[in-house]
Amino acid sequence: MAPEFSVREIPFSRSGAWFGLSPVVGTAEYAEDLHLVSHRNGLHPILSLVPVDGGHRVAATITADPATLTWAVGDARVSAVFSAVDTLRIAGTGLAMRIAATERTLTPFTGTYFFADPEGRVVFTSYETGHRFRLTLVAGRWQVNGAQELGTADRAVVAGGDGGPWEVVIEELTTARTAPESTSDFTTAVTAARADFTGFADAVAPWRDDRAPAAELACYVVWSATVAPGGFVTRPAVLMSKHWMDRVWSWDHCFNALSLARGLPGLAWDQIQVVFDHQDAQGALPDSITHSEVLHNFVKPPIHGWALTRLRDRLPGGLPDAATAYRQLAAWTSFWLDHRRAPGSRLPYYEHGNDSGWDNSTVFREERLVESADLAAFLVLQLKELATLAEEVGDTSARWREEADELLAAMLAELWDGTRFVSRGAGTEDVRGSASLLELMPVVLGEHLPPEVFARLCDGVAAHLTSVGLATELPASPYYEADGYWRGPVWAPATVLIEDGLRRGGATDLADRVSARFRALCEKSGFAENFDALTGEGLRDRAYTWTASAYLTLAEDASRRAVQADGR
Repeated sequence: MAPEFSVREIPFSRSGAWFGLSPVVGTAEYAEDLHLVSHRNGLHPILSLVPVDGGHRVAATITADPATLTWAVGDARVSAVFSAVDTLRIAGTGLAMRIAATERTLTPFTGTYFFADPEGRVVFTSYETGHRFRLTLVAGRWQVNGAQELGTADRAVVAGGDGGPWEVVIEELTTARTAPESTSDFTTAVTAARADFTGFADAVAPWRDDRAPAAELACYVVWSATVAPGGFVTRPAVLMSKHWMDRVWSWDHCFNALSLARGLPGLAWDQIQVVFDHQDAQGALPDSITHSEVLHNFVKPPIHGWALTRLRDRLPGGLPDAATAYRQLAAWTSFWLDHRRAPGSRLPYYEHGNDSGWDNSTVFREERLVESADLAAFLVLQLKELATLAEEVGDTSARWREEADELLAAMLAELWDGTRFVSRGAGTEDVRGSASLLELMPVVLGEHLPPEVFARLCDGVAAHLTSVGLATELPASPYYEADGYWRGPVWAPATVLIEDGLRRGGATDLADRVSARFRALCEKSGFAENFDALTGEGLRDRAYTWTASAYLTLAEDASRRAVQADGR
């Protein structure tokens, strides 16, 4: 049975679409009614969809599954289905729907122009998205209000006001198109949409069973947040969310790639490449990508060597293009070693907490330009992956392995104080410790660490492990905040990275606890951006793909271990 979900928490959309139905109309801003929300050129609520009876708004019960969204008032129903990535069909019986431009004011540079064309269709032309939304009535009747009005006006259609059955097709288009391309009936469109999602879930999570009860919903979160190539998004890409976090950041794509790798290797490789497509001349990756912009004001941590090593084991046949991966990863690594090391220093630095992905971690509380052990650890793994790639492509001149050993030695000599890792100001050389989980992140090195250092890090990780997951700041710290972003809440990426390092280093019992608690957390609280580390409450955006992907990756690995154990 397809999973049902709250459209308040997870938008109703489909893979490939740039729009969906959601009450989220801005950053953490919820409207009373659902809107058609586009993610081209930003988040833009274009049309409001309001169930009406006798011309008056009525409170409807809204239910959703991967194929259909339904408004219900008694026996009256209105249902919606994506019959294509750019086409939404809405049909109703006994209940009308008012579909109106969200922005009432039209100016030369903002708003939505509305008109009825000579063929009897109506068009909402959106300045903000640069696209049109064309409505075609295929059954029943509608009333059109405000066509060709300028300035401030009510621009809307009311479909189904006579109480009979009706159906409207909404198409997203650029300039022109012939009549609606979909000729199948509504029921056939629902069947096709459901089959498309089921095929995705069967490919990504064929192992799903009662031991991973949230796997199908996690698949929906990832599937529905995927967009077709458009604007600066050069390939099919999984956005962080189709709420307000509607972009690809240059480390979340790694976690999405991992969850897709075994079942959809082509789509997984696209997730890696969509960011490297925008690598600059210095080798740096952008901070983020969306339809309308590529931002280079920050970067993100170099976890890509770690990700490629993991993908090597998960992608059928290994990495599909080792030569390209080698060139890209070498340039990304050289960026850090050539442009992010203070004069005379062997260790690279972050320019801001945003570069680390841990924006406001207490590691950056007193200084922002910081040499931290997590950064060195990620680059050690990246250098080791480069050594493997060099062998595959036949580069006999490379000395990546030696550079990895030198950087690891520098990290241990300069940032390990005998009991823990500390950070150091770049330029000031002021040394500080913190209660942040970030300073335990070198555990990702796993088997490459000296045993006594690994053991100390494991003790630290265990201290951060609450009943629901890894707190990013020790709860006893004076800087701990329940909803403090990276100063307390549980996050998916830290969980996956640490779990992997623990397991590779041999701390399998602790790794099992980290994995199990995070999976249970998602099964209880969904796929939020982060979670209260003491209560488990989901915080902020509730449809985060890297959280869903982390759940799928950890659940798949747990399933494989269980099968192996049963086989013994």
